[in-house]
Amino acid sequence: MRIGEIAAVVGLTTRAIRHYHHVGLLPEPERRPNGYRAYSLRDAVLLARVRRLTELGLGLDEVRDVLADDAGRELADVLTELDADLARQEAEIRERRRRLAVLLAAGPGEAEPLSPALAELLAKAPPTGSPAAAKDREHLILLDAAGAGGQEVYAALGPLAADPAVLALYERLDELADAPVDDPRIPPLAAELVAAVPDEVFGAIPADGAVVAGFKEALLAEYAPAQAEVVRRVMEAFIERGRG
Repeated sequence: MRIGEIAAVVGLTTRAIRHYHHVGLLPEPERRPNGYRAYSLRDAVLLARVRRLTELGLGLDEVRDVLADDAGRELADVLTELDADLARQEAEIRERRRRLAVLLAAGPGEAEPLSPALAELLAKAPPTGSPAAAKDREHLILLDAAGAGGQEVYAALGPLAADPAVLALYERLDELADAPVDDPRIPPLAAELVAAVPDEVFGAIPADGAVVAGFKEALLAEYAPAQAEVVRRVMEAFIERGRG
């Protein structure tokens, strides 16, 4: 293959290939009698690997170290690894396109970057105008984006999300927006909220799961004082229940 041909095969520019020759990353191939470089299949594999490594964020010095480790390997082994890399890229692209399709299919203002499991969970919740319920949805979306949720946890929360009685608990929390922190409605509401959570939810939460420093304080700051006291009690009860 000539330089233009191998560049087209691996998706690089001829300028990039010449640069790799110049910095010693890619050895100069043999030249034909007419002076043109003659690239082999191994050269193509090597360039494809260089491209893959640079796309992953490695600098050229780091790429050189990786290639040095591969120098003694059989071509079939390198090809197999390259094929596996491409398969992973294809899977990632398919998942990104699937999520994009969900966003495109949603109506105006409905599109949110949710995982499929969380989207399924939220779809079970009956419509409500409760500000407290809206906050819970936002917190779930945040945890989902941070990777702190999970399909097993969302599945366990399914019956709770679909239970109309939960809306009454949210409405009682909304009623505390202007209440003092010693309001007598706080203890029973906190106890009922804790009792409403199925045991399966605690079984689905990893035992070593840790709350990021400052998250609890930031969460409580989202609520009015009396509401924050309810949420604080619920969180503490969850921690104790989870330890048990």
